[in-house]
Amino acid sequence: MPSGDAPGPLDLGLLRTFLAVHRSGSFTAAARLLRLSQPTVTAQIRTLEQQLGRPLFERLPRGVAATAAADALAAEVAAPLDALAAVAERGGADGGAPAEPVHLAGPAEFLGVCAMPALAPLIGAGLRLRVTAGLTDDLLTGLRAGRYDLVVATSRPRGRTLHAVPLADEEFVLVAGPDWATRIGAGRVAAEGQAALRGVPLVTYAEDLPIARRYWRHVFGTRLSGPAAAVVPDLRGVAAAVAGGAGISVLPRYLCADGLASGALVALHEPEDPPINTAWLVGRAGAAEPAAVAQVRARLLAAAPAW
Repeated sequence: MPSGDAPGPLDLGLLRTFLAVHRSGSFTAAARLLRLSQPTVTAQIRTLEQQLGRPLFERLPRGVAATAAADALAAEVAAPLDALAAVAERGGADGGAPAEPVHLAGPAEFLGVCAMPALAPLIGAGLRLRVTAGLTDDLLTGLRAGRYDLVVATSRPRGRTLHAVPLADEEFVLVAGPDWATRIGAGRVAAEGQAALRGVPLVTYAEDLPIARRYWRHVFGTRLSGPAAAVVPDLRGVAAAVAGGAGISVLPRYLCADGLASGALVALHEPEDPPINTAWLVGRAGAAEPAAVAQVRARLLAAAPAW
């Protein structure tokens, strides 16, 4: 697309900045990705718009929206610029410069139990990795801003700036330690429902009982009410408390599988239709991934069926 009345060849640096803004949806995010100041990015886009004689982005209260002209330009220049970036990246690696680390973010428990064992061989082979734990909404904001390369999200993001693929289904299990399982009685939850759990302390990771509340609604068809006996803001701590005799909880199966196998935890109920939640692997839409990021993505997707 450059127009025939353009004053001359377009600068590759301006096009690179344009593509970063188009993909991230924000001058601020593009500045972080390119390691430039925001005023520099703004000035470069303004220069490019002047050269082309048409606006490329509509300024919004938060970020920017691409015009039809910007979409057409991105379609024309993305592949060549990505190819040049790949050549430059290979050249930097051959020259001995260390590759940029991959920035992966997600829930602490999922990253620790599932992702890190899967990625360990890559780290041993030279992958540089930086891991951040946090809540999905905050991490997706960071992804849009260019602080992370990939995010494991507990809900599917909205909007066109991010691309998400299903990673794994978390199955939720109602568990207790051996002592409480004996006191409740085998098969009572299946026969009596939530009535079998009356008076049993509940351990959860947040005051609003998010996982347990979902389990009660899905399995028992009722609303869970009443405060938790203990709130531990890490599911691994919840599992440890329950195994030690604190009461009951609802945990993702990947997190309690070892405890169930060893007898440290007991499943109180095995419904035919257990509640699940899909974890999503999220990246920036349309962004050309460096080889190391693509390697991490491929490894996580390959390992996920075993989780």
